[in-house]
Amino acid sequence: MASFRAVLRHTHIYISTFSCFTPPPRTPTMALFLSHGATRHCLIPSKPSRTVKSRASSDNYNLVLKKDERLGTGECVDEVASGTTIAAIVTSVGGPPAAVGIVRLSGPGAVSIVGRLFRPARKTWRPASHVVEYGVVLDSDGNVIDEVLAVPMLAPRSYTREDVVELQCHGSEVCLRRVLRTCLEAGATLAQPGEFTLRAFLNGRLDLSQAENVARLIAAKSVAAADAALEGIQGGFSSLVRSLRSQCIELLTEIEARLDFDDEMPPLDLNLTMDKIHNMSREVENALETANYDKLLQSGLQIAIVGRPNVGKSSLLNAWSKSERAIVTEIAGTTRDVIEASISVSGIPITLLDTAGIRDTDDIVEKIVYMEHLEKVKISVERSEAVARGADLIIMTVSAVEGWTSEDTKLLERIQSTKGSTGSSTPVILVVNKIDCKPCAETKWDKGCQSHIFSKRVFTCAVTGQGLHDLERAVLQIVGLEGIPAGGRRWTVNQRQCEQLVRTKEALARLQSSIKEELPLDFWTIDLRDAALSLGQISGEDISEEVLSNIFGKFCIGK
Repeated sequence: MASFRAVLRHTHIYISTFSCFTPPPRTPTMALFLSHGATRHCLIPSKPSRTVKSRASSDNYNLVLKKDERLGTGECVDEVASGTTIAAIVTSVGGPPAAVGIVRLSGPGAVSIVGRLFRPARKTWRPASHVVEYGVVLDSDGNVIDEVLAVPMLAPRSYTREDVVELQCHGSEVCLRRVLRTCLEAGATLAQPGEFTLRAFLNGRLDLSQAENVARLIAAKSVAAADAALEGIQGGFSSLVRSLRSQCIELLTEIEARLDFDDEMPPLDLNLTMDKIHNMSREVENALETANYDKLLQSGLQIAIVGRPNVGKSSLLNAWSKSERAIVTEIAGTTRDVIEASISVSGIPITLLDTAGIRDTDDIVEKIVYMEHLEKVKISVERSEAVARGADLIIMTVSAVEGWTSEDTKLLERIQSTKGSTGSSTPVILVVNKIDCKPCAETKWDKGCQSHIFSKRVFTCAVTGQGLHDLERAVLQIVGLEGIPAGGRRWTVNQRQCEQLVRTKEALARLQSSIKEELPLDFWTIDLRDAALSLGQISGEDISEEVLSNIFGKFCIGK
């Protein structure tokens, strides 16, 4: 019922719906079709088909509406009146032009609006669901503005479960905007951010957690992030939430029945009840374990590689990223700027930052702040320190050949001082590089390195790649993801879902306490309702308009 009320709140129902070309019939028959989480209103006229004139009437072009495929019956549907018809460019604009771009329309008037501006090559457009038609788009003056492919997807066999038509245009932003403007002039309304997915949610095509994963799939920065989002769209997490909520409601129903008919029912098996609650709590905890992984999937990690000059920082970055991003020479101080490289560790996107060697020096290039276009630009050492301050993790690199030096001690003190002044708790990994030049480095490493300050210590050889797997394992352990499989997790939970899962976990914990303390059944129902309500917030079965606006407002226009 909560889902049904949400649909009624957000769906505009027009009792008097009419064709874009002809006046409404005087006595239409209203058929109301209800599906799970969706409400659809269809006007069924008495005639089996309709022929309407478009703006291309001078060319004897006709739009023929055939028997509708949406209802699975032999009756023709004029329009599915569930609100306005929206339109937007759904492919990327603003960058280099692509070969193809798409303008999408969704709503009761999608077919009619496209019928006004689309002229097929064969003069008569008989829109059949999921059948591609070649033609041209005409502006309000009848001028051809682009050659397109029209793809109608009739309700409910579409993303929004409304009538959808996609116009595949040439990828130029000029072409796309001209076609979109023509659609708006023909009666469509410009879609708001996320409005297509919002309609899919309101019409029962997706639940709220699936809808959120649509946005995450679009913004995925790694294969693991894309896989996790796709699994979420396909219902991996949703099925768990539905199962947990169903169990809560089932138990709540039984307990409430006992409040009224306890004398007529068999004794409640407390052991079985506690086992059910324990299993639900364990599943909630397993889901919560994915929250930290999800955060890293979305934001990634920044790792700053610092150290004195010529200890192999650039070689380490090149070897780890399997690229030649940084110039490597035997001359100390080759790197004068921050160099970035992107890698992925267990699906986590990581940005490596190779910094200039940090040391006290009289080199004017590294000390002077110079002017360029009236803006001061800081270089070398100062920039390296700034990068280290902003990183999520610091790798301090030293040379196994030279051992721990006084310069290393000074650098470590500067790192510690910076962390103390900013209140940062950035972990530091000590990497002893160039172990190929000193094979006994791992067993005879200088103890003067203050190893207690470092979270981990790893021995590497950037030339051969030795130790890089150990370094990746150390990174995962520090961020708490050492148990993540190489391919990443199947699905993850975001911050909003995590908050509701925490509330669910707390409600189940209170329920267990109530049972152990032998409190009245009324107290049990309070905790079960709280758990069911929190789970309903995740799936969107009981959600406020404010939360919906916040979620879908973060989508891009066109999705």
